[in-house]
Amino acid sequence: MDWSWEFVAEITPSLLQGLVVTVQITLLSSVVALVIGLFFAIAKMSPIFVLRQSTILVTEAIRRTPLLVQLYFLFYVLPDLGIVLSPLVAGTIGLGLHYGTYVSEVYRAGIQNVPAGQWEAARACNLTVWQTWTQIVLPQAIPPMIPPLGNYVIAMFKETPILSAITVLDLMGEALAQANFSYRYLEPITLVAFGFLTVSLCSAAIIKLLEARLNLRAA
Repeated sequence: MDWSWEFVAEITPSLLQGLVVTVQITLLSSVVALVIGLFFAIAKMSPIFVLRQSTILVTEAIRRTPLLVQLYFLFYVLPDLGIVLSPLVAGTIGLGLHYGTYVSEVYRAGIQNVPAGQWEAARACNLTVWQTWTQIVLPQAIPPMIPPLGNYVIAMFKETPILSAITVLDLMGEALAQANFSYRYLEPITLVAFGFLTVSLCSAAIIKLLEARLNLRAA
């Protein structure tokens, strides 16, 4: 099959629309992962035994099961229980929850790297728990976390093609729709690969620049 630039021009608007959806899902899933990951990290370090152990159990269960199974559960099983989610919402929650378990380990490592003297100084100054976390711990813990967190965001972006399994018309979903309609797979799949490569490389470059700036500021 020969490459057709005419077909490329025909499908490019749909693929660009799918790329926008892919980026939107990635950003929304990233927010979900960052928020849930922070909750998981704090809960894992809680002095309350039941909360700590139950959180470990939940995160391990999520990490040890395939993302595809979790997406099918959210989109196909929950409606049987009376909870109906749109493909976009199910995909966002599924990606965010899955990667939130990995993000929680980044948070926990960063928090544990804060010197013990900082905690003691906060107690000596009679700071509340909220003040200790927001004014002392997190401002020191977050900057070193940015590179690994950025890598997880890129990983989520590259994971979005799996959402086509629950009928999300992201970049991959649009490409498959065009390919199945025209029976031409060369151009759509090649453009998808090029799109993911381009966005991933640009994102990685931005993360490196941010990391370099943080290291320069720390020095």
